[in-house]
Amino acid sequence: MEPNHTEDPRVSVIVVNWNGAKFLDDCLASLEQQSWKNREFILVDNGSTDGSAGKIDAWTKRVPNARSIFLSRNSGFCEANNLAFAKARGEWIALLNNDAVAEPNWLEELVRRGDPARRIGMLASKILFAEPEGVIDKAGHLIYWDGQNRGRGTMEKDDGQYDHEEETLWPDACAALYHRQVIEETGGFDESFFAFGDDADLGMRARLLGWSAWYVPTAIVHHRHSATAGAYSPRKIMLVERNRLLLAIKNFPLPLLISNPYWSLRRIACHAYAALKRQGAAGQFVSSQGWFRLPLVLLWSYAGAARILPSALRKRRTIRKTKKISDREVMGLLRRFQIDLRQLTQRD
Repeated sequence: MEPNHTEDPRVSVIVVNWNGAKFLDDCLASLEQQSWKNREFILVDNGSTDGSAGKIDAWTKRVPNARSIFLSRNSGFCEANNLAFAKARGEWIALLNNDAVAEPNWLEELVRRGDPARRIGMLASKILFAEPEGVIDKAGHLIYWDGQNRGRGTMEKDDGQYDHEEETLWPDACAALYHRQVIEETGGFDESFFAFGDDADLGMRARLLGWSAWYVPTAIVHHRHSATAGAYSPRKIMLVERNRLLLAIKNFPLPLLISNPYWSLRRIACHAYAALKRQGAAGQFVSSQGWFRLPLVLLWSYAGAARILPSALRKRRTIRKTKKISDREVMGLLRRFQIDLRQLTQRD
């Protein structure tokens, strides 16, 4: 893909923080060092109690074109970002997790490859683990037929296998760039997700509106994965499972939605097998939380989805009326970026 040579559009960089004081210095220092100079910073604190607010206040007062939003409670990743979207003045909007550190040319590499005229309005970074070094967290995104999704290349050693630019399904919001039109047309994040899977839902809705995504391997970020929420906390697992179901209800073609229980049972069976072998996320969860909590978390997930099902169905009707690609094209897209079930369930 040829880079977009639009002259230095403004980028609004958003960081949402909740009790991330120990990560903020490194994250914010990396933003100050960005080579892309036409930028503004918006920091949102979600009612932190660890001294984060003081760090954010001091930084935004010192750094040019930096603003802060302080909330009295943890409103979740989605609502916090939506509040920042409303105040953003940039043509492009970048998101960076508070537990991530961006290399100096991160923004520049992403912006130069966006092209809203060709509906390339979502840009994905190469996200590496901060520890262990040289291991991939995400190099684009993949999806399974029941709506569960995860990063491409997770836990692989970075040997250059994902060093070519190419289309991807959507970016991970840990380190992503969106054109303002993408946010305006989709309405931003669905706040009923609270956190986890929200970027997949946003990306899927943008895809249905005819936007595409591009993976930029030279835009590199180092991430302390799940440092804020905890990698295997019951609440995180509940939200991940609940939200993948909400994504499917809202966005999938009806035949695929009807077959969702079949695909979910296949995946859960593979997770159970992986748990027995102490492999993958299920194996890690069982090791830290025990077998008894796993079915309880699943029930918690489905009960949570049932509570917001009416709202999700209303949103589905709106999405179906406004989508610009056919169901056949949607199925082709999901097939092209399908994740292998073994990779999904057995790889941590």
